[in-house]
Amino acid sequence: MNLDEAKQLNDSYHMNTYGRLPITFVKGKGTRLWDDTGKEYLDLLSGIGVVSVGHCHPAVVDAVKAQVEQLMHVSNLFYTEPQLKLAKKIAEVSFGDKCFFANSGAEANEGAIKLARRYARIHGKDDAYEIVTALNSFHGRTMKTLAATGQLDKQKPFEPMPPGFIHVPLNDIEALKNAVSEKTCAVMLEPIQGEGGVYPCEPQYLKDVRALCDKHDILLIFDEVQTGMGRTGHIFAYQAYGVTPDVMTLAKGIGSGLPIGVLVASDKAAAFSPGEHGSTFGGGPVVCAGALATIQVLEDENLVENSRIVGAYFKEKLENLMKTTGKITEIRGMGLMLAIELSQENSKDIVLKLLKNGIVANSIGNSTVRFLPPLCLKKAEVDQVISKLERLL
Repeated sequence: MNLDEAKQLNDSYHMNTYGRLPITFVKGKGTRLWDDTGKEYLDLLSGIGVVSVGHCHPAVVDAVKAQVEQLMHVSNLFYTEPQLKLAKKIAEVSFGDKCFFANSGAEANEGAIKLARRYARIHGKDDAYEIVTALNSFHGRTMKTLAATGQLDKQKPFEPMPPGFIHVPLNDIEALKNAVSEKTCAVMLEPIQGEGGVYPCEPQYLKDVRALCDKHDILLIFDEVQTGMGRTGHIFAYQAYGVTPDVMTLAKGIGSGLPIGVLVASDKAAAFSPGEHGSTFGGGPVVCAGALATIQVLEDENLVENSRIVGAYFKEKLENLMKTTGKITEIRGMGLMLAIELSQENSKDIVLKLLKNGIVANSIGNSTVRFLPPLCLKKAEVDQVISKLERLL
C-alpha cells in the first residue's frame, strides 16, 4: 500500500483522531524503519517510547511465535504460566509485591485510581476519594485518566470531567500540602512528565512528597508508563530519585509493541479483593510472553546501562549544539528520554525536516522536540542525528 492509497483509506474509514505525518511504514528492525518506497529511517521515537529493545527483536518475536502456537487466550478465571512468570519477574526487579495486568497505560492508571480509593475505604477513610496530580501531567485518554491529567485544554472538549482530581504546580511542595485534605486518598505523579514536554520532578520535591504521603497515610502513585523499563537509564525512574512509591503503573516499553499495561503495588497497597477489578484481555499469555522476553533482552544486552551511557552522550552533544547554534534554549530529560526547547516556535517544522532527512522525532507544542529512541541506540547514530540537527537549525 503506497502513501496515497493509505491517505485515501484513512480519510474514508478512520476517525479523524490523529494528525498523521506523511509516511507509511512497512518494516522495522532495531533502531531502523522503512517506508513503502524502501526509504530507511533512524527511529528516535520508538512508537512513543514503546519499542524499547528495538523493532522486531528476534528474542521477542520467537517468544511471541512460540506462545501463539501453544495458547493464545483463556480468561483470567484460570492460571497461565507466562502471566505468573511475568508478575514474579516484575516483583524481582522493582519494589512491587503484586501485579495486575491491563491492556494499556490508561487502564493501568484507571486501576491505580480505583486501588487508591479502595485502600482509603479499608483503612477507615470512607470520604477520601480525591487524588492530587500535577499541572501539565498526562495520565491517559479515558474519562477518569483525562480528569487526572493536568492539561485543561485536553479536558475542555469533553467536560464535565469526573470529580475527584485536584491539580497543583509541579515541584511546588507547599501547593501540594495545601491541596491535601481529609478527602485525599493519593498523590499521583510522573517522575518525569513525558507528554507534557519532558519536565523532571526535582529530587527534594519527590522526597518531600513521600514524607507527606506517609504523614497522612495516603498512597504515592508513580505513573511510569513512559519513564519505566530503562527509559531513563534506570530500570525505573523512582530508582534514580531514591524515592519508592506505593503504587506504580507501567505500559509502553514493557511490551515491545504488544498492548500491555501493569499496575504494580506493595503488599500493603494491594487492597483489591476478588471481583473488585478485572480485565478480559489483560495479562493474556501472548503479551506476557512478549513482555517477559523484553525484560530478558534488557538484562542480557545491558540496554538499561546503554540508555544511561548513550543518553548522557546524546545530552552532551545537544548541549554543545545549544552553545554553537544559539537555537536551543533548554535541554531536559534523563537517559534516552530527552527534549530540546527551541528559541523559535518551529518544532513541527524541524520534525518534518528531520523526517525528510530520514530521522523520526516528535514535536510537543510549538517549540519542543522530544527524543525517545530504542534503548539500543548507538553513539554513532547520535552523531548522525546531531549532524543533521546542526544543519537544520
